[in-house]
Amino acid sequence: MTLSAVSDGGGAAEGILRRQALRESAARTYARALPIVPVRARGLTIEGADGRRYLDCLSGAGALALGHNHPVVLEAVRALLDSGAPLQVLDLATPVKDAFTDELFATLPPALTSRARVQFCGPAGTDAVEAALKLVRSATGRDGLLAFSGAYHGMTAGALAASGGAPSPGVTRLPFPYDYRCPFGVGGRRGAELSARWTESLLDDPKSGVSTPAGMILEPVQGEGGVLPAPDGWLRRMREITAARSIPLIVDEVQTGVGRTGAFWAVEHSGVVPDVMVMSKAIGGSLPLAVVVYREELDIWPPGAHAGTFRGNQLAMAAGAATLAYVRRNQLAERAATVGTRMLGRLRELAAQWPHIGDVRGRGLMIGLELIDPEAEDGPARGEPVRGEPVRGEPVWGEPVQDERARKAGAGHDGGEPGDAEGAGPSGGPRPTAPALAAAVQRECLHRGLIVELGGRHAAVIRLLPPLTITDEQAEAVLDRLADALDAAIRAAGARTVTAPAPELPPPAVPFTGDHR
Repeated sequence: MTLSAVSDGGGAAEGILRRQALRESAARTYARALPIVPVRARGLTIEGADGRRYLDCLSGAGALALGHNHPVVLEAVRALLDSGAPLQVLDLATPVKDAFTDELFATLPPALTSRARVQFCGPAGTDAVEAALKLVRSATGRDGLLAFSGAYHGMTAGALAASGGAPSPGVTRLPFPYDYRCPFGVGGRRGAELSARWTESLLDDPKSGVSTPAGMILEPVQGEGGVLPAPDGWLRRMREITAARSIPLIVDEVQTGVGRTGAFWAVEHSGVVPDVMVMSKAIGGSLPLAVVVYREELDIWPPGAHAGTFRGNQLAMAAGAATLAYVRRNQLAERAATVGTRMLGRLRELAAQWPHIGDVRGRGLMIGLELIDPEAEDGPARGEPVRGEPVRGEPVWGEPVQDERARKAGAGHDGGEPGDAEGAGPSGGPRPTAPALAAAVQRECLHRGLIVELGGRHAAVIRLLPPLTITDEQAEAVLDRLADALDAAIRAAGARTVTAPAPELPPPAVPFTGDHR
């Protein structure tokens, strides 16, 4: 069937969607909440089979740094196809692979690449996570792992075990700084400091039940966990804690990398140099590619210790090298920081108008709005703000001192240190999340030609992941449509139960989180 045959006003699209529902696995995800049939795409825009156009702020779960079908990506792919070069070579050396590696290493922290090795993995980020876990276990001779609440590292067994929603006896989960819903009930810098002290206590207490692990894995910004930027000072503490105890630090940059957060790699904000970096998504220029870069001292595994048939994907390496070079030469990371700051500012203005927006946060073009039920009783997790006595022998990183009005005026966390702008929220704690409202907002966005993702606890966070090439005009259009969708969903929530969609809407989907690497 040709694209022109599909673009018939929606008739063929309905058949495609119906056959998908009949034939594909019940595990399918995005298709449930986004019942569209894309047939063309360019930059930020997707055209559906029904002729409607959508602004895509999902971007392939962050894989499309340059948006859809960017000219430099298409040129690189066509050039490789026309050259007659092999497309799949396992782990053999090729000029394309050599050029990709040069470009990748040119973007990474010099303190890492000066003595680094790269492992090409299978096509998905989850496989690179598996490789990283296998690497540190092999290098240290240890088996345990430190991971964090709210984390998402992939859907294969080892990566899933390190993620927040899957209990595993071999993984010790630590509290990740979450200023709006601080697990210690204090928020701000004090909450981040308590998280660091908890980590130290577990590792140093002979009665904690936690032996020295093979490694620690973390995300500089938890994406699927609800767009939670790790404070820079806290990341440096994690580096200090792990280095002092000879614990390899693995940083998962699968979604945060290639300019997404306003730096080429999110670790650059804090100056942390990890022992292992996991990369995928945008490094393939929209095609499947995943790698692990690590210190050469860890490179002790034997030949064949980790492999994958499609680790030699030449098309992805050509597209990836072109993408990395374009982002670097055109300073798109800096552009992401500028546009992201502007978008966060406008979203905070919306938060001041709507009590249903509990928190606005993000870094660069990785943005989230946590929706809450303002009429419900105070939610758990924060309690009274704590002032006064510091932890004995330790500096206090800052006090969570703002009231709700002040917090909403400067709402959210956009990197740096917590407690500087966002404060601790209401003294009685944040209200419960509103996943049904978030799903309603997502549906209203789709009706207005805007594609957004849900994430976070209970899928109550509206996520924006636009391409780094988004223009100022497009950013305003995204925010206009989102504001209209919020207004419609919130007003409808006052007249009916938000779990029941309007008659003209498609059946409501089960809220979904997780990018299914």
